[in-house]
Amino acid sequence: MTADVLPALTAGARTAAHPGDTACTHHDSVLADRHDGTVVRHGDTVAKAHAPGTDRAELSRRLETAAHPALTGILLTPLRPKPVDLHGRLVTFWPYGTPVDPETPEAAPWEAAATLLARLHRTPAPAPDGLPAMRGPAKAARAIARLRAAGPHPAAAPVLRAWAALPAWARAEAPMPAAGTLCHGDLHLGQLVRRPAPAGPWLLIDVDDLGVGVPTWDLARPAAWYACGLLPPDEWTRFLTAYRRAGGPAVPADGDPWPALDVAARALTVQTAALAIAKSVGEDRPLDEVQQAVIDACDRMGFVPPELVHDPTA
Repeated sequence: MTADVLPALTAGARTAAHPGDTACTHHDSVLADRHDGTVVRHGDTVAKAHAPGTDRAELSRRLETAAHPALTGILLTPLRPKPVDLHGRLVTFWPYGTPVDPETPEAAPWEAAATLLARLHRTPAPAPDGLPAMRGPAKAARAIARLRAAGPHPAAAPVLRAWAALPAWARAEAPMPAAGTLCHGDLHLGQLVRRPAPAGPWLLIDVDDLGVGVPTWDLARPAAWYACGLLPPDEWTRFLTAYRRAGGPAVPADGDPWPALDVAARALTVQTAALAIAKSVGEDRPLDEVQQAVIDACDRMGFVPPELVHDPTA
């Protein structure tokens, strides 16, 4: 984040929280400051500066979707219907919600996440012709580009082999098959908040990757973690069971879910491994145990071809 944008973003959050000359005693806080976005909070208002180069028209359509009455109770509703310009960055404004506490993994809201996903997937996309594609595969492709740009690394070869074995749609090199479902695009527990804070119902946040696409992608991260041994079986079962009970269309109502999930879970595994290596090179440090487990999973993928290579919804 450039030094001149953060103060301006904070000032924008204050103005949105207190129009006019309203007295203010709230503190400012930086909730996130990453290359793909910076988020600040002032009172009950949150301002997000989106990644440089974010497409205004696409972000506007995503905001309109989040504000649509059909998504009430599923997606957090933005405070303003359009992004604003701030020092060359697009900024959006949101009500504050209480995030998932990473220090209490036993209380992780897997059932709530799965139920919200199922409801999202079952909701017809408002103005589907105007809503952009879900950006999940594009994010995976960017992770691979980052890996290649990082320079040589001994762990890169199995990751690139696993990537090359994926179907073209999962590498963002072809349109997604049967891509008419409203999808979040980047589901993980950091994408849930309670609103009203601190103990209201859970809602999904972050519309940067929202769009129409293949719904299995939204289940892919927990599926990949489970397959890599990073998510305990009982937590995966809780998530999958809740999704099915809520009528989620990404997997069959019963039986083996993996023929549907396999390609997307592989793609998320490769994406995670690619980012781990790129960060390791950039920070000049060795891979940790968790990162190595994901890379080892990529290596194993080379021995078992993807179960589905064309249509994961078949």
